[in-house]
Amino acid sequence: MPDPGLSPLPAHLPAAAARLGADVLARALAGPAAEAPAPEAAPRWIPGGPSGLGTSSVSFARPAPPPVPDGPPDPAAAPSAAPAAEGRPIPGLYFHPVPDPDPARVDEVSRRIKDWAVDEVQLYPEEWEGQFDGFSVGRYMVACHPDAPTVDHVMLATRLMVAENAVDDCYCEDHGGSPIGLGGRLLMAHTALDPLHTTPEYAPAWAESLGSDAPRRAYRSAMEYFTAAASPSQSDRYRHDMARLHMGYLAEAAWAETDHIPEVWEYLAMRQFNNFRPCPTITDTVGGYELPADLHARPEMQRVIALAGNATTIVNDLYSYTKELSSPGVHLNLPVVLAEREKLSERDAYLKAIEVHNDLMHAFEAAAAEVAAAFPVPTVLRFLKGVATWVDGNHYWHQTNTFRYSLPDFW
Repeated sequence: MPDPGLSPLPAHLPAAAARLGADVLARALAGPAAEAPAPEAAPRWIPGGPSGLGTSSVSFARPAPPPVPDGPPDPAAAPSAAPAAEGRPIPGLYFHPVPDPDPARVDEVSRRIKDWAVDEVQLYPEEWEGQFDGFSVGRYMVACHPDAPTVDHVMLATRLMVAENAVDDCYCEDHGGSPIGLGGRLLMAHTALDPLHTTPEYAPAWAESLGSDAPRRAYRSAMEYFTAAASPSQSDRYRHDMARLHMGYLAEAAWAETDHIPEVWEYLAMRQFNNFRPCPTITDTVGGYELPADLHARPEMQRVIALAGNATTIVNDLYSYTKELSSPGVHLNLPVVLAEREKLSERDAYLKAIEVHNDLMHAFEAAAAEVAAAFPVPTVLRFLKGVATWVDGNHYWHQTNTFRYSLPDFW
């Protein structure tokens, strides 16, 4: 079971202790941030570096070398994981470079997740195998969780990531998804995460429904593994964040049904729910410890987690821009909404979306520094670093996954 960590500090810390927490964090975690150089053609209003309280010297995501895998992968059984590709970072985007994830651990996670997807939950038909391999989820999750003590811990996040994508693809997007009737499908799938408590007469029909399609099978299995390793509080936290995600899916679907292009602020509100938040919020479970519930629930920490989710989601908007433009219909992303609502060219809308991302990143780092100063508790500092590492690992995966993403020709 995860280590419950330390008790929360008193509400009013002495000022000296708060300053000490910030100084220690800055010294321990500082490292050079990177901003992809913007060519001369890029507008000057893209911010050039961190701003706000504490961000001039604090970088949380300086991952230690990853632990050694739990054992050598079986060469005969392991699929060939998609190789890391250089990729090209988006010019002008503010991000922190991370080391390439440990290849032995990537291979082992890739082998295990494919075995789970094929043998345990029958996730996809044979013709989707290339897309599954091209997703490179093993490299993604190892990059995002370098402090996970074992491959089993990385697998907790990996199964959930694959299950979430199965729901998105099969219910909402590429593989038969539709906004019509989405609410009913999502609600039934959510009961695989948050079980139905009903009468003996009707419980068997619900239990049978959990195996009726690939998304529900994946949700049920991934959640069973997760709850076996997580505390009840951590499991309930994840369920709550998944309900947020599903509400975001429904908002986007409602707009699609009415051909509504939201205002920019409305789009950003939707993206605060339809985003990556469930992934970094489990960083302590994957790390083998627990951030106490009362510290996780503090509004200051909730702001940090929300900003992390918002920034990483705009990264997805930017790197998937050309992929989404080539798909049928209007696919909402931040550049598309900016172009429509602020009457910008495609290029200027894309470049302004970079500015929005950078502002969110700076706000995230400033908020994290404030929490670190106010609560210099080991579990708090480790959790903040874990969330920031997830943010950076998410960018790394988007940048290097050239199987899925390419940049527009705007520079």
